[in-house]
Amino acid sequence: MRYLIASDVHGNLQALEAVLAASPAWDRLLMLGDLVGYGAQPNEVVERVRDLAPYAIVRGNHDKVAAGLDGAETFNPAAQHAAEWTRATLSEGNRAYLAALPRGPLIVDDRLEICHGSPADEDEYIFGEGDVAEALVRARQPLCFFGHTHFPMVVALTPEGDLDMLRQGAGDHDPVRFDGGVRLLVNPGAVGQPRDGDPRAACALFDGDTGEIRLLRMAYPVEEAHDRILAAGLPKVLAQRLLVGR
Repeated sequence: MRYLIASDVHGNLQALEAVLAASPAWDRLLMLGDLVGYGAQPNEVVERVRDLAPYAIVRGNHDKVAAGLDGAETFNPAAQHAAEWTRATLSEGNRAYLAALPRGPLIVDDRLEICHGSPADEDEYIFGEGDVAEALVRARQPLCFFGHTHFPMVVALTPEGDLDMLRQGAGDHDPVRFDGGVRLLVNPGAVGQPRDGDPRAACALFDGDTGEIRLLRMAYPVEEAHDRILAAGLPKVLAQRLLVGR
């Protein structure tokens, strides 16, 4: 069984289509939340994901705000502007779809779970060593995929209780093999708004038969996504950051 894991599309249809077109063959799609927010095509992204019928999906904080389940008061001004625009732009049916998305964490199978923020809290960010250690302990399955930070990483908790950062940050990485001897925490990076300095769309592929985990990057027409944000009247910073992956 091969899982394609995607997170943080953020209304970027061009990046999502590139991931779907360029990813190696997969059997099941796992979505880690934040389908919308920032980008200029929230309806198109939600409709594409609905058509794909993910095997498992959890909501993100931007999904909750766009669906009217939460407020945008904690967002920075550009994100708040985009959230309010997204909520007004979404069709009624797509808002209802986002509102019905389950909260994470969500167990996928006997080894794997997914969440948006962390296994402890769907809105929590995992950044520092303490966050990583707590997440690995709190995870209910030995392999946990998460999003929210837009920053690719693979970190292991060894049987001795040590943290081992196996992969981190921008660029192309060699595969990691999950053999069940350690607990793994994996962020595939962001499909639609990378923040690691690599503007290419990011995702991950997990082969349940071999245990291989691959962090993938795909080039996409970022200029088109950039131009659509400007044409929608959204803050210029949201367009500019796509060009540099920040």
